[in-house]
Amino acid sequence: MLKRMFVAPDPGRARLRFAARAVLGIGLAVVVCFLAGHSVVGAVTGGLAALLALFTVADPTVRGQAVTTALLPAVGVPVLAVAAGLHDVPVARDLAFLAVVGAGVYARRWGPRGHSLGVFAFMTFFVAQFLHATPAQLPELYAAVLLSVLSAAAVRFGAWCYERRLPPAALPVPPAGRGLARVTTRQAVQATAGAGFALVVGQLVSGQRWYWAVGATWWIFVNTASRGETLVRGFRRVLGTMIGICLGFLVAVPVGGAPVPTAVLVAVAVFGIFYTAAVSYTWMMLWVTVLAESLYGLLGVLSPGLLALRLAETGVGALGAALAVLFVLPVTTHAITDAWIRRALHCVHACTAEAAARLAGSATADPAPRVAELEQLLGRVRLALAPLVHPLNPMPARKRRARRVLALLDDCAREIRGLVSVAADPEASHDARLAAACWRVEAAVEALTAGRPEPVGSPAEPPAEPVLAHLHGLERALADLAEPLRAPTGSRLVGA
Repeated sequence: MLKRMFVAPDPGRARLRFAARAVLGIGLAVVVCFLAGHSVVGAVTGGLAALLALFTVADPTVRGQAVTTALLPAVGVPVLAVAAGLHDVPVARDLAFLAVVGAGVYARRWGPRGHSLGVFAFMTFFVAQFLHATPAQLPELYAAVLLSVLSAAAVRFGAWCYERRLPPAALPVPPAGRGLARVTTRQAVQATAGAGFALVVGQLVSGQRWYWAVGATWWIFVNTASRGETLVRGFRRVLGTMIGICLGFLVAVPVGGAPVPTAVLVAVAVFGIFYTAAVSYTWMMLWVTVLAESLYGLLGVLSPGLLALRLAETGVGALGAALAVLFVLPVTTHAITDAWIRRALHCVHACTAEAAARLAGSATADPAPRVAELEQLLGRVRLALAPLVHPLNPMPARKRRARRVLALLDDCAREIRGLVSVAADPEASHDARLAAACWRVEAAVEALTAGRPEPVGSPAEPPAEPVLAHLHGLERALADLAEPLRAPTGSRLVGA
């Protein structure tokens, strides 16, 4: 875990810029709220709104990101009104919270924008419980949300919009389906059921901080698709919370809510959240816990007992998520890994075809977007296979096969990148053997995805030409994938 945090690759310093911009955007939002005369409650609301605007909006284009950011208050303000209005009506408040949970997860079927708006709606309701918001505070909270989203947008799209210099991100679309066959629909039911369990048991643990359990359940479902992914994410959330609480005893409790040290600690925690989110959910949860501890210190209620209660409520939320994915419309790890590996293999073929067309002289062929899509798909494959390679997985044979598949897919990606770099050379020319090599790649992908019993043949020794050498390496990796992608029982892919 330490290695993933400190030596994880950061191409183009993307994570560093992401985290540094978040500190600036959220800092500006809090300053603007205080300059507008808002109380600490208003500033905290504004800071969290800015954090969500900078963290959750992930449309592939800058224009799409701006539209989604502009829509955040349209979702957050009505939810905030409902949450504050039902403050003194517990049953109605709880039912409304569960409805927001279900709708927020279901909204993911509409892609990154639906996901962002769903997260913002949920967190707006959550923040209202966190701050015990009442109808009398609504005007201040509305203004704080609007000012903070505008401040975050000014930093993201004005002062530091580094995405304008980058190609649009290739976001893989999740596997499709209809009705309960759609993963997002099943997850909406699961998340609502898990949140219902967390809400009831969380209130038995604490009538004041029960929403922590619901929040834990919600965030465990974010960016997961299968039963195994959700269980692993729950484990990592509890582990990160435990480490964060230990760190809180050393740092947040001694600070005691003093304004200047707390502001520094909040800035460090925000940077940590954004910098580690892409590489380690455990580390991200550590910094989320430190941020929560700092805010409670600022509000004057932080104590060792409160930290112990947070750990207990997090455990309740993780248990609710686990029960939901195990017994409520479960989505198996096999189904998800099968779908994502198939898509990655088809993308390998598409990348090869585009590169071959470029080498053949086509003016319209451009393999670069396909390569970006392949990187995104491989990231999704790693997430899907995480339960199988987890240290607590009790099945060593499946763990070895999953690691082998990941290694070989990485080999495919490396050869594809080399092939595309050669194809980008204007001096590169078409070789008569290129078509035959590309045909073999196509046949290999078809054999793997169709599950034909015959093995994929290994290519001959690699030639000296760079293009054919990369194609040879790709053929070899695809040939080696034939064995681990077929389970001894005859199932085709790792998840079987």
